[in-house]
Amino acid sequence: MIKGNLTRRGVLKTGAVAGAGLALPTYLSAQDSGFTNAPTGSTVTLGFNVPQSGPYADEGADELRAYELAVEHLNGTGADNGMMETFSSKSLQGNGILGKKVEFVSGDTQTKSDAARASAKSMIEKDGAVMITGGSSSGVAVAVQALCQEAGVIFMAGLTHANDTTGKDKRANGFRHFFNSYMSGAALAPILAKEYGADRKAYHLTADYNWGYTTEEAIRSSTEALGWETVAAVKTPLTQTDFSSYITPVLQSGADVLVLNHYGGNMVNSLTNAVQFGLRAAEANGKQFEIVVPLYSELMARGAGSNIAGILGSQNWDWKLENELGAKYSGTNAFVKSFGEKYGFPPSQAAHTCYVQTLLYADAVERAGSFAPCAVVEALEGFEFDGLGSGPTLYRADDHQCFKDVVVVRGKENPENEFDLVEIVEVTPVDQVTYAPDHPQFSGGALGTCNNGA
Repeated sequence: MIKGNLTRRGVLKTGAVAGAGLALPTYLSAQDSGFTNAPTGSTVTLGFNVPQSGPYADEGADELRAYELAVEHLNGTGADNGMMETFSSKSLQGNGILGKKVEFVSGDTQTKSDAARASAKSMIEKDGAVMITGGSSSGVAVAVQALCQEAGVIFMAGLTHANDTTGKDKRANGFRHFFNSYMSGAALAPILAKEYGADRKAYHLTADYNWGYTTEEAIRSSTEALGWETVAAVKTPLTQTDFSSYITPVLQSGADVLVLNHYGGNMVNSLTNAVQFGLRAAEANGKQFEIVVPLYSELMARGAGSNIAGILGSQNWDWKLENELGAKYSGTNAFVKSFGEKYGFPPSQAAHTCYVQTLLYADAVERAGSFAPCAVVEALEGFEFDGLGSGPTLYRADDHQCFKDVVVVRGKENPENEFDLVEIVEVTPVDQVTYAPDHPQFSGGALGTCNNGA
């Protein structure tokens, strides 16, 4: 257990007994003992487990901001109601969840799977959290999702992009709103071929964990299908901060494109090193050398500064969507307004997906009329919704993956301010990024059955 990493908002609940693979709080009454941490009083506790330290700490800070805003909206204590006003489901009334005031605990995943599990376990056992959400690492998401399945609570994944989360490591108690590596490849590859040509040689630097592996696989398979060749793929430690030694061999490799399968602070550092080593100004194979970052955000662009200019990548969502592409992406402006008025700047895609997941969980409980995990699972499986910023969206029953349009972006050459560093190149329709549940990139593993726990 990690002491000192949990911050409590509300009344602390203590006491535990053995059961369902984890110790369970003793305040469960007999009539409510059918599922783990069934709320018995006037409040319900949610667990927000985010990276407050480590390479993804910036993303985690924005996630926590969004969670706090979502709680205000659910409890009816915010300056406005945010996306509750635009959400196609009208079950949420601003009076908590099923009339219970929402409280929360927060923990630091440290961008480490073991720390994240320990933090989530403490939230469930000691604080009575009935739902866990958060994370900015797919390794963390997979670990915490497995823990929640065992404990009998719902896991609403935060920022997790690896195919594994809703692929080989999917769980019945887990749900992902964020898009995945396959979707990035499907959306990005046609743009890369159009912009840079089909005759390209790529060199991949890949974060050495499951997100890096599946992103490399997705980008390789999608670009190779259009004519690209992969000349090298090198793994880099998640803890790496200086990538100079990894950049040096690239220009001698015969490659004319560098693909950085890095995220957060890793991406900022590796891109900065690549620019410092002159890759952006170089030529190879008679072509201008290019750099691609398959997944990045405005938040990361801010860290990269001018180095992000011209760099193509993909996003789950962008705060400019509704202004630039119209009412199809309604909810975007409502969220940007709420978030901006509270914090003074636009939200990142990490903030967006975490806010949305909180509303989706609360709405599912309301529609089910119960906090019981299996009731929530039934309410979310096959759920179609709109008005949460990404257009019409489906929570597919087969794997608990959301399907929606994907945003392809490029770093702006001449940004007007520090919060408007990327431009939307294209929004790829959901049909182009949809795949069969048994697609080879998602093979192995089984969803299994929901677990109510106690």
